[in-house]
Order: sequence, then C-alpha cells, then structure tokens
Amino acid sequence: MDLSLSKDDAAFQRRVRRWLARNIPRAVRKADPADYASPKRIAELKAWQRKLYEGGYLAMGWPKQYGGQAEPNADRRDLLMRQTIVNEEMVKARAPSVIGMMGVQMVGPTLMQFGSEAQKQRFLPRILSGEEIWCQGYSEPGSGSDLASLKTRAELVGDFFVVNGQKVWTSNAQFADWMFCLVRTDPTAPKHKGISYVLIDMKTPGITVRPLVQMTGDKGFNEVFFEDVKVPRENLVGELNEGWRVANTTLSHERNMLGSSTRTQQMFQGLMQLARTRRRNGKPASADPVLRQRLADLAIRVESMKYHSYRQLTDLLRGRSPGIGASVNKLVSTELNHAICALAIEVLGDYGTLDRKSRYVVNRGIWPYEFMFTLGLIIGGGTSQIQKYIISERGLGMPKGQ
Repeated sequence: MDLSLSKDDAAFQRRVRRWLARNIPRAVRKADPADYASPKRIAELKAWQRKLYEGGYLAMGWPKQYGGQAEPNADRRDLLMRQTIVNEEMVKARAPSVIGMMGVQMVGPTLMQFGSEAQKQRFLPRILSGEEIWCQGYSEPGSGSDLASLKTRAELVGDFFVVNGQKVWTSNAQFADWMFCLVRTDPTAPKHKGISYVLIDMKTPGITVRPLVQMTGDKGFNEVFFEDVKVPRENLVGELNEGWRVANTTLSHERNMLGSSTRTQQMFQGLMQLARTRRRNGKPASADPVLRQRLADLAIRVESMKYHSYRQLTDLLRGRSPGIGASVNKLVSTELNHAICALAIEVLGDYGTLDRKSRYVVNRGIWPYEFMFTLGLIIGGGTSQIQKYIISERGLGMPKGQ
C-alpha cells in the first residue's frame, strides 16, 4: 500500500497547516473539561466550528446543496483524502474539538441516507454551521445494551406524535437544540419492530432535562423526561415503525466517532510530553527502561489503530463495504484511550490522584479526569462485550453465544 501523499494532496496539507496556524483561537485551544458546558465555552466552540466550516474544512464530502463542499461531479476520492488530511492536521495542531460533532458525524449522514428532501434542506446546513447542536435519545433505564427493549412511547394523533417516557445518559442535552430519538410507535410489534426515529426540538413544552453528576464531577450526561411532548409527523425519519434500521446506521457512525484514531493519537502525544517532562529518579520519566517499554507498547497499538483507519479509508475510496470496521474502531480505541490514561496516572504518581481544585494539580488535572471519562466511553455506544459479539458473529461468522 502506498501511504505517501500525491503532489496535490501534499500542497493541500500545507495550506491546511497555514490556515490552522492563523485561525485556531488561543482561548479555546486547550479547554478545561470542567467548563466545557459553560455558556461562554459553548459560544467559543460554536464560533470555532463556524470558522472551520466557513474555511471549507468541515464535512468536505457533503453535497454542496446541503452546505458541504462536494460539487455534483466532484471526485469522492479527493474529498475523502482531503477530509482525512484536515482531521490529522487538526490533531497535530491541537485544534479544539468540533462541538457539533454528534450532528456532523451521526445524524447528518443518517439524514442524507434516510431523510426527506425537506429535512435535509432544513437541518443539514445548520448542523455544519454549528447553529444547532444535537443530542442522542437512545438509552433508557433498563434499555442500555438491549436498546431494542426501549419503552418511550409515541402515539400518532393527527399530524403529531405525542411522546411520553424517559431517556438517560444523554450527552449534551443541557445545551442541545435538537434530539434524534428512538420511540416505540407500535407496542404490539416484536421489540425490533414498531420503533420509529424522530427529530425532537428540545424547546418543545413537556421536556425536562435533569443533569447526572459523573464521577469526574461534571454534568455532561443527563436524564430527559417527556410528558405529552408533541412532535410534528414531518419530523419522522424513514418509514413509520422501521426506525431500527435507521438507528443502526446512526450507531455505526457513532462507533466510528467514538473510535476515532485522531483522538487516540492526540492523547498519546500528551502522554509522551508528560513522560518527557516528569522526573523519576532524577531523570525524565521517559528514560526509565520499564516505562519506555510500556510507552513503546502503546505506541505500537496507536500506530496499528491509525493504519486500521487507513485501511478503512482505502475501502471507502475503492467502494468496498466497511463491514464490522466501526465495531473494531470502537472496541480498540476506547480501551486503548483508557490504557493511555492509566499509564499517565502512573507517571504522575501521587499527583495523579489529586482533585482538579488542588493547588498541586498537574496539567489542570486532565489525566485523572480523562482516566475516569474514558472508562465511561468503553461502555457508551455499545459496551466492549457487545462489540466483541458483533465482531465475532457478523465479522468472523462464529456461532451465537448461548
């Protein structure tokens, strides 16, 4: 496989580097996780996403008619390569994350596949510009890994669905504008049937959002309650009672998002910097032979994950089905991210257990925060155990477990 860039791609890479160097706002380059959901921080991140979008570096493969960069006869290979280059250069430049990534990488591609033309025109441009932020209404109390057992009801009354029920572990619901939500529209059907996929305006009367305090001390997850919430029928995506198919499309995009190798590379860069600057026995921690071996092991895993992503890119460029690649991404990268954080805690020693408010905290307490947060991502989007079942059964053709 030839992994070198073409002459045109290399020139584009240089342009991206120069643009990022000029445009990344210092104020949002490195956020304190504690203030991620503050109004000031949200406004800064929305402004950064809009700047990225207006620069032409966000969702480059989306059709131009929906706010993307792709002309009707554009070369899909070029667009995929260039978006990959942008993503990698953002990691190298330590650019801020895209606050609307759930919209860009999950609901946006789902709408392009299943949405009506009116839905695409209404929602897709606002997703890219950061004008509207999305959250995901999937998990419920008692319906985590067994998502199809969800109980939130939506009764069709005239031109509206009337929604009643509860969602839980809803990231960003406290500031999201819209939710893409699974509801049960036929309670008599088998559990994988009778489910519909609807878009809900979070300002609709009858919605209550209650924060859930995580072990990190943050309130990023939420409970969301629906009490006679009226959702226009036009907000149904796909066919009535056929939402499970739509939902699985979104799940594959979610697993790719959670399994992003760029985030893993960024975390490993931070670990290497920590190991070079912390002292152990009078020398940089990275000089310790035992620690160096463990760093080398993680470096190999990070590189393997990166090249797995390149293999998926090759499949896309050649029109091949990605298969169970999204589950592999999700399984490997979330566990690898947690392993990187665990080693960072060891490098910090006793400092690794300090609260973010301590005067002695190192790197603003990012490592103990990420250690706890990445543990949650091993569960979110389908647990590691669920991903292993998917890989073994759908990818390797192994018999179903009893």
